[in-house]
Amino acid sequence: MKILIINGPNINFLGIREKAVYGTENYDELLRRIEKKAQETDCSVEVFQSNHEGAIIDRIQDAYSDGSEGIIINPGAYTHYSYAIRDALASVDMPKIELHISDISVREEFRHISVTAEVCDEQIKGLGLDGYLVAIDHMRQRIAERKA
Repeated sequence: MKILIINGPNINFLGIREKAVYGTENYDELLRRIEKKAQETDCSVEVFQSNHEGAIIDRIQDAYSDGSEGIIINPGAYTHYSYAIRDALASVDMPKIELHISDISVREEFRHISVTAEVCDEQIKGLGLDGYLVAIDHMRQRIAERKA
């Protein structure tokens, strides 16, 4: 089972930016937690991060043919306005989960809108970095159901 995790802008600055919102654990710690979860669940997880919209779109499109079976995406600020990322997600026929470390529904008004959520199967928000581990479990279930 191959899962692709895509992190958008500023996720690489975990532990540096807005600690009250995103916590004090850094991006390397997130990667360690994801790697441990992948080993525990015997699945392949690739993590990709970019601050550039086009690179994220390219990676989504590459997932179509690289053996990825599902995408977990934290689009960062692109969540709220990137119709290009939304269209790229809509174009790949595989399970997709939108993930947010914070609960975007209780933050600033502009964060309440997600243009990418409607083309994803599920949205996980407000669980901190644990949301990634929950998303991996949910994705594994979705992929297994598709194969059944």
